[in-house]
Amino acid sequence: MTALQYQIALTLLPGIGDISGKKFVQYCGSAEAIFKETRKSLEKISGMREVSIEAICNPKEYLKRADEEIEFIEKHDIRPIFFLDSDYPRRLLQCDDGPMMLYYKGMANLNANRVVAIVGTRNITEYGKENCQQLVEDLKNDNVLIVSGLAYGVDTCAHKASLKNGIPTVGVMGCGMQQVYPAPNKKLAEEMQVQGGILTECISGTQPDRENFPRRNRIIAGMADAVVVIESALKGGSLITADIANSYNRDVFAYPGRVMDLYSQGCNYLIRTNRAHLMESVLNLRYVMRWDSETKAEKQTALFREFTDEEKLVMDCFGASAVINLDDIIVKTELPTTKIAAILLNLEFDGVLMALPGKRYQKC
Repeated sequence: MTALQYQIALTLLPGIGDISGKKFVQYCGSAEAIFKETRKSLEKISGMREVSIEAICNPKEYLKRADEEIEFIEKHDIRPIFFLDSDYPRRLLQCDDGPMMLYYKGMANLNANRVVAIVGTRNITEYGKENCQQLVEDLKNDNVLIVSGLAYGVDTCAHKASLKNGIPTVGVMGCGMQQVYPAPNKKLAEEMQVQGGILTECISGTQPDRENFPRRNRIIAGMADAVVVIESALKGGSLITADIANSYNRDVFAYPGRVMDLYSQGCNYLIRTNRAHLMESVLNLRYVMRWDSETKAEKQTALFREFTDEEKLVMDCFGASAVINLDDIIVKTELPTTKIAAILLNLEFDGVLMALPGKRYQKC
């Protein structure tokens, strides 16, 4: 058995979701450790349901399905990313309900310095298309990763404009990697894998069922620093994404439109109710995100900032070494895994540490 097999199997267990699953990993130490616990020990874990305990004690079918998934991802050159892996999207670590496991195919850095999500209606108008294309074109020198949902309309427009302008772009899907949905975007998805990528939390065989898309939207919102709504009716996935983004304390932007236009009503609503910043051009985005004021000197000052007590615990783990493994940090600090992940994220953002492959961290 491999660690990956246990990690995938954990995501398949009944009664265990992303929030509880990550807590159980934190409590037991790893996905594998959960499966090695005795029934008596499992019964003592807060929040562990009987249906989950039964599945853990009799894991044969879940481990078998996980093994099948490993065969699938190896065959199709798909990268599995567990939430404790160094290449897991660090912004999603700030979200309690971020996926335990992601499946990724592409070349883009999911931890780019700046990530902008662009969302909107499937029924994009010429007005929306012009705004979307202009925004993406204006972002080509801002060193961004553009994330969207690979759907018709605004999503497709954002991905195509990104490719045209040489900007990495990632499409988050609401189905397994066995297909691209919608099917006409298959060629687009293939092009994106060279300059960006496609991403999903769904194991192979998962169909693009309606209930998968609101869950997909939380990944789009959680991965981004800012979410831009191009066009939207009063109801739909874009407003769901905007609400999720607000709950994650992400900045949301919306293009206004004429009051009688159906696909401007959602954007106007977001602006009117202070759920989104007014978006007229990329200048609004740069101003609110303070990109224009970022300088190398400002970033350097972060190296000399005061550390919190918990940050000091993490930094003390390095000792004379410039590189240390995540597992060593967990053992030495005795802090909760999710807490360590948040601390490491902040230290990365401030330029104090840099994540390396293999769950390692290096002092800058």
